[in-house]
Amino acid sequence: MAGILDVVVVGAGSAGLGISYLLKQQGRDHQVLERGCIGETWRTQRWDSFRLNSPNIRSLLPGDSHDVPDPWGASTQHQFVAYLEKYVERHQLPVITGTPAEELSRDDELFLVTTPRGVFQARNVVVASGSLNCPKRSPESAELPATVRQLDSSAYRNAAELEQGAVLVVGSGQSGDQIAEDLALAGRSVFLATSRVGRLVRYYRGGDIFNWMTLSGYFDVPRREIILPSGKLPPRGLLGATHTISLQSLSAQGVVLLGRFLGMTNGSLVFGDNLDEHMRFADESSANVKRLIDAYIGRAGLNAPPAEDDPAEVIAPRLADPPIRSIELATSGIASVIWCTGFRGDFRWIKVPDTIDDDGQPIHEEGIGFVPGLYFSGLDFASTRKSGVIPGVAEEAARLVNHLAKRSAS
Repeated sequence: MAGILDVVVVGAGSAGLGISYLLKQQGRDHQVLERGCIGETWRTQRWDSFRLNSPNIRSLLPGDSHDVPDPWGASTQHQFVAYLEKYVERHQLPVITGTPAEELSRDDELFLVTTPRGVFQARNVVVASGSLNCPKRSPESAELPATVRQLDSSAYRNAAELEQGAVLVVGSGQSGDQIAEDLALAGRSVFLATSRVGRLVRYYRGGDIFNWMTLSGYFDVPRREIILPSGKLPPRGLLGATHTISLQSLSAQGVVLLGRFLGMTNGSLVFGDNLDEHMRFADESSANVKRLIDAYIGRAGLNAPPAEDDPAEVIAPRLADPPIRSIELATSGIASVIWCTGFRGDFRWIKVPDTIDDDGQPIHEEGIGFVPGLYFSGLDFASTRKSGVIPGVAEEAARLVNHLAKRSAS
């Protein structure tokens, strides 16, 4: 085993590799430990038709040229994994694959990272293992009979792999709506239990919405202005990778829209009376982002084309009348349920006191742990709205590595 390292980085996804690049630029002795292969989560937790919703030009890691082919295109997960692999090779980053971090502990001033290959000692540790890689299911999943196949969005690949019959998708966020559309396009009968999630159009006023949100400062809104009164963070608004997806456009494709899934009663699936509220919230959130962009265009004096209606937003929804509040499972034809109800990070392997809260999540301030020398990279909404997504990697990595350098110097 190597001697004492300056830094150990846990995770070779986009966040960890961005950190590694900047550490190498500073000449810092470090290793990146990856539990599987480079970009493991991208390889194993995406469906076949998945594409990144950040365009290629906005999905670059630190040090890479902006001269990319198809700059406003959307990469598949396979293309992005290939990009990560080439990034490691191009910049000669010290990644060790097949080396999961089994435990992080502390001995005096050193961190100890225990792995199957031995114990790595380091003065600093950057945890870049992700905060959105462990699926969460609603407790109501336990009420469903064994005859119904249940799987999380991270395990879904395509419609052909599911049992014959209808599919209930629970959750209408980023994964839920895209999977519902994927199933509908494959000719499956789909029920969608909706949730309160915002929506974004793919293109607006002559440009990609991601670019407008970057230029306008939408992504720079700090965490404290995003967090809900409950202390929880809201789900990110739905943004289709290549086109706008809305609840109304899904209904026009034959997806049966329902309120929030509440569980089972006497053999029937029960849903809330809040579908209208969910649709209205998505419409309002889209309009709010458009107004922000309009204001930016006005302040900047840009000659952008006028706004045009997006077909996915103006299409008339096909809704059940009266709204469906319950479905008898035995006669519904539903054979599969896909849970698209969010993710969380798994930080149980961290055994350093005062680093993990009662909910099992990191204690930090904008990615900087309360224990000196411990950092967290890639956490969702860690600092701003941009935190936790690929376009935020370069900015966050620079901030954390600069903090680490100042600490080392002192």
